[in-house]
This record gives sequence, C-alpha cells and structure tokens, in this order.
Amino acid sequence: MLNRKFLMAVSLSAMTLAAASCSKKKEDTPDPQPPVVNPQPTSPSQVAFWLTNTDRTALFRKQTNVLNFGTATNSYPTINVDTTRTYQTMDGFGYTLTGGSATVISRMSATSRADLLRELFATDSTWLGVSYLRVSIGASDLDDRVFSYDDAAGDVGLAQFSLAPDRTALIPVLKQILAINPSIKIMGSPWSAPLWMKTNNNAKGGSLQTQYYDAYARYFVKYVQQMAAEGITIDAVTLQNEPLNPYNEPSMLMSAAEQANFIKNNIGPAFAAAGISTKIIAYDHNPDQPGYPLAVLGDAAARPYVEGSAFHNYGGSLANALAQVHNAYPNKGVYFTEFWTQAPGNLLTDFPNHVRELEIGAPRNWAKNVLEWNLASDQNYGPHTAGGCTDCLGAVTISGNSVTRNPAYYTVAHSSKFVRPGSVRIDTDAPNNLPNVAYRTPSGKKVLVVLNTSTSPQQFNIQFKGKTVASALAAGSVGTYVW
Repeated sequence: MLNRKFLMAVSLSAMTLAAASCSKKKEDTPDPQPPVVNPQPTSPSQVAFWLTNTDRTALFRKQTNVLNFGTATNSYPTINVDTTRTYQTMDGFGYTLTGGSATVISRMSATSRADLLRELFATDSTWLGVSYLRVSIGASDLDDRVFSYDDAAGDVGLAQFSLAPDRTALIPVLKQILAINPSIKIMGSPWSAPLWMKTNNNAKGGSLQTQYYDAYARYFVKYVQQMAAEGITIDAVTLQNEPLNPYNEPSMLMSAAEQANFIKNNIGPAFAAAGISTKIIAYDHNPDQPGYPLAVLGDAAARPYVEGSAFHNYGGSLANALAQVHNAYPNKGVYFTEFWTQAPGNLLTDFPNHVRELEIGAPRNWAKNVLEWNLASDQNYGPHTAGGCTDCLGAVTISGNSVTRNPAYYTVAHSSKFVRPGSVRIDTDAPNNLPNVAYRTPSGKKVLVVLNTSTSPQQFNIQFKGKTVASALAAGSVGTYVW
C-alpha cells in the first residue's frame, strides 16, 4: 500500500509520484513512566533546566544543576536573549486529536483515562499543559471509517446534519480535556466534503461541485454552532486538509482559486451573517507550494475573511515558506498544523529533527502554533480508514491502559509546559550547532529552548541583560531553560 505521508512529501504541483523506498527505524525502548518533578537544586538556582537526551538517560526531566547568571567569562558560544526585540504572540503547542486518538483514549478505564488527560493537558507545574488541538471536521484517515456529518445525498438544506459520529468518542474526550484546561484552543479541518457534494462521489480525490458551495459553507456554520452547543469552541478552521493531495482516504482537491472563491463568496459571508468569530485559515498543506496561500491572500475580496495560512512539513523548506508568506502579508498569521512520526519511531533521529524543524524552526519563522500528527494510536498504529495511514505513530501508544510515550510527546513537552498561550517570541542569537528559540511568557518568565545539532557535547552560554550562565548539552539533546 502506498504510504499516505510519502505521497505528500512529493511535490504535488507536478501531480507525479517519485519512486522511493523507506527503511524502518530501529525501535526504541519505550518510556513507560509519566514525567516527574525531580528534586530541587541543593542551593538556589535562578534558571530551571529541563532536559531530554536521545540516549534516554533523561527524558524530559528537571535537572538539579545550579544555574545562576554572573559575570564570569569563557570562550563558549553565546546565546544572547533580548526581550526588547519581540515577534509574534503564540497561540499554543499540541497535537491533532484524531477520531482514532479519541477512540483509543475512550477505551481506557475511567481512572487511566483521567490520569493520562491530566498528564497531557493540566497546566499546573507537574504536567505538560498542551494548549492547542486540531480535530477533523468529519472523518480523517485516522478514523476507523469514512463519514461526514450529513451523508444523505442531495440534502442541500442539511436537515440531516448531525455530530452523531463524534458523540461516541471525540466529543466526550474533548469535554474531559476542556474540564482540565478550559482555555485550550481547538482548530477544525475537513479531509473531505460529504461525498455527494463532490465531482466524483468518492472518498478519495474529486472536487467540491460549485452548485454545493453555499451548502458546504452552511455545513461549516452548523459544525461551529453545534460544537458550541456542546460547550466546545472552535477557534479556527482550515477549509481543506492538504488541498493538493487526492490520494488519502478521505481527501478532496481544492485549488487556490477555488478556495479563494469559496472564502469570498460563501464561507466568509456565511460566518459573518451568523455572527461566527471562528478564524478562517487558508491552505493547510506543504511548504513546497507557498504560491497557494499567497494566491488566496492576494485575492482582495477573500483576504479580509482570512486570518492566516497553515502549513505541513512533507516537502519543501518550511522556514523559507513561512517567512515568505509572513513577509508578503505581515498582518496575517502563519500556523504549523501537521508533521508525522513514522512508526515504530526512533528518539535518536526523530526527536532532534522535529525539535529543529518544528519547535524551533517554525516559531523562529513566525508560526503562532506548532502541532504534531497525531496524539494517540493503538499498538497496531490504528485506527485508520482502509486507505489511511498505516504507520503513523502517535505521541503516545495506548494498549489497554498501558501508555508508551513516543518522540512527539517529548518534542511538544519542551515547549507546551512553559510557553503558555499569549507568550511572545523574543530575539536570540543562533550560534552554529545551537538552534534555539526564546519567549517571554504572560507571567514575565523567559523560556529558551536549545538543541545541540553537533555530533559531540556542546558547552555554551546564555546571556541576559549583560550577565551569563553556562550550560552544556550532549549531541542531539534538548534543554528548556526557564528564569
């Protein structure tokens, strides 16, 4: 079976597939334990230091190092943190909560499920504080079947519209999450319109028929309104997951011109008429086609309805695309909404790669959020549709009540725990082999995430207001520093 994510990595502008082979990674020894708060340093420390080593000697653990700013000098490279130069305000860090993720979580015992959700979403000092989720509008390929909220062919009035398919798992799990973290932001993304609205009446590919543009806009309105009636606020929607990818199950093609027309003539006016403040975000696909969001934003009639553009990371240069779109439209947001980990996962390679590209690279190039694909899967990398992704590794693997924490768990943790929504990115130097990103939180804390990309241990300084503190990271390791 052709792998869904491999297909997306190929430039879809040419609509051709390149031949390639993917080798499986060596499976890691799982981390079966949730995070713990390590003992405090034996003497006062101005800087708290959380560490993950790819050799698993530390897995998102608070260190007891005493780190205090001072005037000592050395020859180490220096990361200067400057709070006077500010950039974008962050909306949050998290995952896609697929229908499959919700299903495996819902099958846990009540106690185990509550423990896991508290570990992931609670915002006190012990837990990860995940602050942003993406959900599918209708089925994604990581649901156990294809469905929409209105599968009654020809129901233009949407009399049969119902969130019933999500009431078994997704909505109950979301309500539990909201009880833990009421302020979490939620983005909705469709993988396809109802099949009867499409040119091919098929789950894969096809396009939205123009005669159903108005009905589909009202479909979004009903979705936002009925989720709100459940107590679930949809902060933003993208209009089509991977609009240049016809190979997934489900999927739907939507060109930039079609999306701009749908926005300015249908969904934008429909949201305005219904008094819906949910953000409309364009694109939601790979950085190899920045012309797509630029074309949508370049449409003067569509642009007022569009809050920004969303990107995945399966082809092209993410940093370049984000910066290009931001520079062209600096008043519009850019978002990072998806990157997968291929099963069985490998902390040695997956963890530093994702931190470099996503947790550091995307925010340094104006992304307001960072989301990994996806939150949870079972021990067989399911559920998924018949043509869906067969080797997408969740941030956690759930087998019964047993939880294994995988690379994406740690990549998100290094930001989500400390960089609360409303944090502002601040300026830092980027010495060789030490990519990093820093923030000032709403409470005034400074947060610095640093990766050592070299093949040997690296000593370095953190400089703030003319004083420095020295630290070190092993090859491939990540540290989050908070003061």
